[in-house]
Amino acid sequence: MRGACACPRETSRRCFNWQPIAQPPAYMKLTAYLMLGVGLFLMSWSAVLMVLAAAPGPVSSFYRLLIGMLLMAGPFGLRVRAQGWPTRRQLAVAALAGVFFAGDMALWSTGVMLAGVASPTLLANTAPIWVGLGAVVFFREQPPALFWAGLVLAFAGTLSILGPDVLFNARLNWGAVLGLGAGLFYAGYQLITQKGRQKQDTLSFFWLSVSASTIVLLFVNLGFGLPLAGYPPATYYYFLLMGVVVQVGGYLLINAAQGRLPATLVATTLLVQPVLSALQAAWLLDERFSVWQVAGGALIVSGVLLVHLSARNGVVVAA
Repeated sequence: MRGACACPRETSRRCFNWQPIAQPPAYMKLTAYLMLGVGLFLMSWSAVLMVLAAAPGPVSSFYRLLIGMLLMAGPFGLRVRAQGWPTRRQLAVAALAGVFFAGDMALWSTGVMLAGVASPTLLANTAPIWVGLGAVVFFREQPPALFWAGLVLAFAGTLSILGPDVLFNARLNWGAVLGLGAGLFYAGYQLITQKGRQKQDTLSFFWLSVSASTIVLLFVNLGFGLPLAGYPPATYYYFLLMGVVVQVGGYLLINAAQGRLPATLVATTLLVQPVLSALQAAWLLDERFSVWQVAGGALIVSGVLLVHLSARNGVVVAA
């Protein structure tokens, strides 16, 4: 789910600026592509591992972030020792970003536990659409026609996933709705993150925002009375996998790749993540997808792709 510029559901002003970069040596480029591919593969396991953990979504999210925070505490400590503590303003911006990321994780993970992997994950990946709309509403930016075409496709895909349950079963797919809400929270996280990273390095911002998210999720779990202990050993094993494989391994590899490849290429490639997650769910969890879900997923991915292409043409649509 949903995690700085390295996350699969990410779009920002910097990512939308298409500027030529110096061509690295061939072996460095190959290494960057390998890091991107492996990082994408690792992150795609997040939803399946959460379902296998068989714990409430916010609990799994809490442990995923807590483990990632603890593993990265050492590198962050070394950075602080070399450069000093961030300013109060930097701490405040990182904390605010962490609040939004916690909201994203809580809604998306709960949606996955309610409705399975595919629909909530696909709808959570509409974040670039909401970032673009936020730029139009709050910053008076004028996106090109390609952006609006992407918006229409994504909206049609959302209706394709949510509509049949309402029309045919007289009920709302709340898991998918929560996934859509997660996309909104993630868009807010990205808007704040882009501002915060202008004056703060990636590692510091990543660790501080994740720490804030962990604290927020702790209070969410306590507030809703969700147990943080008493699970079978297998559940804690999946918590550990989420923290090590997804939160640290996946994010770090994609961050490293993003420093060596065009940001638009990385963002577009990461659209494969919800597709991989859905295939993994079909294989390991025996999830079955309706024609409406498949069509909706294809429309959403196509719509987000058009948004990225509109940015690649040199038009900034997000702040």
